[in-house]
Amino acid sequence: MQSWLDTFLQLLALPQYGLSTLFIASFISATLLPIGSEPFLFGLLKLNPDMFWPAILVATAGNTLGGAFDWWLGYGAHKVADRYSHSKHHTRVIEWLERLGPKACLLSWLPLVGDPLCAVAGWLRLPFWPCLFYMLTGKFLRYLAMTAVLVHFFAD
Repeated sequence: MQSWLDTFLQLLALPQYGLSTLFIASFISATLLPIGSEPFLFGLLKLNPDMFWPAILVATAGNTLGGAFDWWLGYGAHKVADRYSHSKHHTRVIEWLERLGPKACLLSWLPLVGDPLCAVAGWLRLPFWPCLFYMLTGKFLRYLAMTAVLVHFFAD
């Protein structure tokens, strides 16, 4: 099993595949699909430690663009959300998001709630560019912190 995993990680870390694979994994993980990009990032850095900053930036870009995709999905999803508008919980969440505005997108890095948060921000028609800025900031800080911790604790 370990040799298969090592071979797979080496394939993903090849210069012609590594960063593009990381970008795709980061983009997909920012959508509503429950896939994490951190294993891809860690695997790439484990095999290519000198690619720390390019990998962080590529993961941040992919994840931020995935969040923007969620925003646009939410922007066009009025009919679906209208079905749940009678819920008391729904009303509180909407009021909270409207009160925070685009700054709520700083929380887009959170598991389970971050990606739907981006979609709801789009549904509420919160301003796209400020939302994108806050998504980028939150996601960059998450990747930086998580990767630094993983590299520190699992260094050779």
